[in-house]
Amino acid sequence: MECVRQFAAVSLILLLPCLLNVVVDAKTLKRDVKALNEIKASLGWRVVYAWVGDDPCGDGDLPAWSGVTCSTQGDYRVVTELEVYAVSIIGPFPTAVTNLLDLTRLDLHNNKLTGPIPPQIGRLKRLKVLNLRWNKLHDVIPPEIGELKRLTHLYLSFNSFKGEIPRELANLPDLQYLHLHENRFIGRIPAELGTLRNLRHLDVGNNHLVGTIRELIRIEGCFPVLRNLYLNNNYLTGGIPAQLANMSNLEILYLSYNKMSGIVPAGLAHIPKLTYLYLDHNQFTGRIPDAFYKHPYLKELYIEGNSFRPGVNPIGIHKVLELSDSDFLF
Repeated sequence: MECVRQFAAVSLILLLPCLLNVVVDAKTLKRDVKALNEIKASLGWRVVYAWVGDDPCGDGDLPAWSGVTCSTQGDYRVVTELEVYAVSIIGPFPTAVTNLLDLTRLDLHNNKLTGPIPPQIGRLKRLKVLNLRWNKLHDVIPPEIGELKRLTHLYLSFNSFKGEIPRELANLPDLQYLHLHENRFIGRIPAELGTLRNLRHLDVGNNHLVGTIRELIRIEGCFPVLRNLYLNNNYLTGGIPAQLANMSNLEILYLSYNKMSGIVPAGLAHIPKLTYLYLDHNQFTGRIPDAFYKHPYLKELYIEGNSFRPGVNPIGIHKVLELSDSDFLF
């Protein structure tokens, strides 16, 4: 038995250099090397300065390029994450990115990218996080974005996207966070988004959207886990439907600066963890039910700029809710 153990130990020692060589000698997939070098050629000097060598995953004594994460798959290394943000990249969205077919995270936020998102974005089938906020991107969102079935986080805020919010976003079963605020979207918010069983945060504020909340929540059992709903600074009309209270996980409801009217339904006060309710600058009337003032979680109820009866009081001190990337990215 002792001889067997010794033989196994010697065999492992003999094989170890071979195993190490496999890891060390793993080459970066040519497809990814080509794509990253094309991107390198199109980007500004700040990125190029930090990207040394020809292999984005590192070569010999050279480390991987800044913002590039690779992993080994079989005999090759592939690029799985590309994070190049806040470095003043100027120019159109780098289409070569869509050749990095193993990407799980693409973060190009806070740059100066222009033009549309190319339809080839639909090729990135493994993508989980897409962050393009704070750029100068425009045109419509391509329907091919609905082909990113593994997407969990989509950040397109603070751009100049136009047209309607694509219904194809409802084809993303794992989507948890959808940020579309501060663009130029028109039309109605697709009710199909309510079928997203994992959606926790929906922000379509500061656009040119029309329609009613009743239309948005018309699908039975919609938005089952939604916590934060931002509809502020649009052109929504109609009232707050009593059915909205069925969204029992709501914590933030932001309706400020629309053209909504009617009374505030008492049932809304029975949403267990409702924390922020912003109703200001609409055309609401009547009274605020007493139940809101007894709610154990409600920190802010902002009502300025409506036609409520005299004596209706706000709760808390109003402030603009700003959530950082770290609240959502994992």
